[in-house]
Amino acid sequence: MIFITVGSQKFQFNRLLKEVDELIEQKIINEPVFAQIGVSDYIPKNYEYADFMTQDEFNEKINDSDIVITHGGTGVIINALKRDKKVIAIPRLSKYNEHVDDHQIQLIDEFKQLNLIEPVYEISELESALRTIKDKKYDKYVSNTNEIIKNIKKFIGEWYNVKSKFANKNL
Repeated sequence: MIFITVGSQKFQFNRLLKEVDELIEQKIINEPVFAQIGVSDYIPKNYEYADFMTQDEFNEKINDSDIVITHGGTGVIINALKRDKKVIAIPRLSKYNEHVDDHQIQLIDEFKQLNLIEPVYEISELESALRTIKDKKYDKYVSNTNEIIKNIKKFIGEWYNVKSKFANKNL
């Protein structure tokens, strides 16, 4: 299954939803597709969708999918990668009124440089990405959350020790 998520921003992502419909009509996509469409006003004709989903429903769809097609949101990309899903990421662009700026291009570039995702910068590249992603090998995502937590705890401990020393000198 292909799971599409456009996030919960206040912006539409109609061009992605339309392109998927066209690829299904052209028989380029032959597997089941489910989309979380957010506030987009384009209504998919050839696949199931929901406007919004609970976190549990969302995670279930990711778990059930082989490929996740998403906007350039860091959270959903990492969520899918942690679950060993292949990810196609398409930046929301300001010129299409999909976001206030084009920062998602830089985010997707970073994930591309790490060989973690298949980027699609122009919606016309989606067909090629779908063909490429099936056989392409990507690097495994390794979370550094534990390292970050360890460093925060170390910093807090050092700060507390320094603060304690100064507090004792004032007595």
